[in-house]
Amino acid sequence: MIPCQRHLFDIPDDVAYLNCAYMSPLMKPTLEAGTAGLARKAHPWEITPDKFFTGADEFRATAAQLVGCSADDIAIVPSASYGVATAARNLPLKKGQSILVLAEQFPSNYYPWQRRAAETGASLKVVPWPSDKDNDWTAAVLDSLTADVAIAALPHVHWTSGGRLDLVRIGEACRKLGAALALDLTQSLGALPFSVAGLQNGVQPDFAVAASYKWLLGPYSVGLLYVAPKWQQGMPLEENWIQRSNAHDFSSLILYAEDYDAGARRFDMGERSNFALLPAAVRAMKQLLEWNVAQVSETAGALNRQLASAAADVGFFAPAEPWRAPHYLCLRRKAAIPKELPEMLAREKVFVSVRGSSIRVTPHVYNTLEDCDRLIQCLRRIATVSRT
Repeated sequence: MIPCQRHLFDIPDDVAYLNCAYMSPLMKPTLEAGTAGLARKAHPWEITPDKFFTGADEFRATAAQLVGCSADDIAIVPSASYGVATAARNLPLKKGQSILVLAEQFPSNYYPWQRRAAETGASLKVVPWPSDKDNDWTAAVLDSLTADVAIAALPHVHWTSGGRLDLVRIGEACRKLGAALALDLTQSLGALPFSVAGLQNGVQPDFAVAASYKWLLGPYSVGLLYVAPKWQQGMPLEENWIQRSNAHDFSSLILYAEDYDAGARRFDMGERSNFALLPAAVRAMKQLLEWNVAQVSETAGALNRQLASAAADVGFFAPAEPWRAPHYLCLRRKAAIPKELPEMLAREKVFVSVRGSSIRVTPHVYNTLEDCDRLIQCLRRIATVSRT
């Protein structure tokens, strides 16, 4: 368990922010790193050519520790959708084959595959929502992994249910089937242990993307993309100068190079050398590594277990671990959940999300037991009003 780290965040005492899956608050040191980076452009004459590469190198090296891979396997992207689109562009797909997605999958991990299927004459195969009895997304995926599946495009954690997928078992099944595995880790990386190298029997994802602004505690508009070595000769979404092999020598940029830089760098977004976003993202990832992601998961999980028990007393229920991720609690009840619930809670300075038919509660190391108790008191009042 990590002691409450609220002192690192600018969260007033009367605010119960239980909504990290929506957007994390920036830590004060992260904000300082980003602000210092932004200030560099006030003196552009001090930005030497090497500065275009040092920040990116540090980002890659730090992200690689969270993913369990080589720094050369990391590309710098602006969003999860950019990474998913990169995977969709490079993974082979033929007419008559299918792409496996989950019911209620996040749109940015759905639309690119929908387009790719339409372009090739393939189809989307949607894994149905598992029954309330088992809430087992892994079993549902394995049941749907049949010979027609060419690509399994999946999250590690389902964003509206908190369902946790066993990527080792799914990866093994994909390998046996010859299907590619493309992962969206945006709702898990930084809060749930993950390692490319740790997957058993050599099963690795082909691509894996994570936006920074949620569980990586970083800024908006930057993220990481893992690209397996077998795909690192693929086609990037865009062509820009810094991807090329001669980019370090500014005087030779007009000698247009055919070759790309090493590893996954060819997939980097344009203007990747963002002097504000990269230092902020790196500072946040380094803090997560210092805390240890497994301990972050256990800390959030302990809060959620207490919340789940208390919520059950006022008529709300949630899937149990291990079917759900520890850091993710999606509460449901028999009666409908009012769409205006977030606004009702916000008036009490309690912040959660409603996603689908669930109240999504996602605490982090800045939350306290008092925050959790305030949410339960609000839910109790809502349940009482509903009964009357």
